[in-house]
Amino acid sequence: MGQSIVLNQSIENKKILVAPLNWGLGHAVRCIPIIQALKNDGFIPVVASDGDSLSYLRQIFPNLSSYELPSTSVEYTSKGSLLKYKLLQQAPVFLKTVYKERKCVQEIHCIEQLSGIISDNRFGIRLEGIPSIYITHQLQVLSGSTSRLTTRIHENIISRFDECWVPDFQINGLAGLLSRPKAKMEKVRFIGPLSSFKKEKKEKKIDILVILSGPEPQRSLLESKIKEELSGFNGVCLIVRGLIEKKQVYSKHKNITLVNFMLRSELKSSIAESHLVISRSGYTSIMDYYMMESKAFFVPTPGQNEQEYLAENLKEQGVADYSRQSEFSLDKVKNSETFKGFKHKKTSNPDFDKSLFDVFKKTFTSK
Repeated sequence: MGQSIVLNQSIENKKILVAPLNWGLGHAVRCIPIIQALKNDGFIPVVASDGDSLSYLRQIFPNLSSYELPSTSVEYTSKGSLLKYKLLQQAPVFLKTVYKERKCVQEIHCIEQLSGIISDNRFGIRLEGIPSIYITHQLQVLSGSTSRLTTRIHENIISRFDECWVPDFQINGLAGLLSRPKAKMEKVRFIGPLSSFKKEKKEKKIDILVILSGPEPQRSLLESKIKEELSGFNGVCLIVRGLIEKKQVYSKHKNITLVNFMLRSELKSSIAESHLVISRSGYTSIMDYYMMESKAFFVPTPGQNEQEYLAENLKEQGVADYSRQSEFSLDKVKNSETFKGFKHKKTSNPDFDKSLFDVFKKTFTSK
């Protein structure tokens, strides 16, 4: 028998926990428009994550309450072909983390008296009796020969939440097969691309902007490769190294300007001023470039099937070219000029649909 829980406080007093996965900065970045929309709609967002993602959100929203969640402490490998097996070895660690997340969210609820939860790919961040939303663009989880198994496991995880928000279009989406369910799934809502960026016209001052991100050692390996290749380029090059540190530091490497990190406002301006952006083919980056209508060249993280698929899919559509990290060269970048870049759909809405928050304004009945 379900238990009725009446959420009778005013909207202004309703606290919504927003908890992105710390796997690169992508999950944290795409939660920014959600947090801002919650604030604009009178809710009180509460932030929870770990590592760089938590540091980043604390930097963006210093006045919000925030909590540190258990870290998965994922170990990566310099050989992309071994990444899947490395992750499988760490499965027991992931399961322990989910259990710890369940305890943490209960403790946060005791302190904050939450009226809702938005989890971006954190399996354990949900509570019975509290509307719990799960965000993912991967209704199909591509993992090579184990794709069917990993997709079924993810479907089971999604079913434990009250709604699943997919940041993509339901038809002709940016994520291709990833956001298309294998079977009919209840409580799935396509909410459109999530980005705090909007297109703006600026003079093109940067020939090539490189935005590095993702796990080590692959981030450093790509940085070394790109600096080596671009040292023979005569144009203006800027590399954002993707290192979250307390102080912003600029440096020079031959003809290249480097900066350890940029705030979102600075990054937006740099993208608008660039003829071409080189980056990983993470889905959050793709949504940002879509909103900015940028031209991009992608270098998927070795061993990450999702990024490899997204890059291949965009190349097939004539949107953007890509290269494997081991094969990256300046010549390949120059050949990308024939690709059309990202273009808005006429029906796309650049603003987050706040009607999604209606789930937090209703009387909720637990299962």
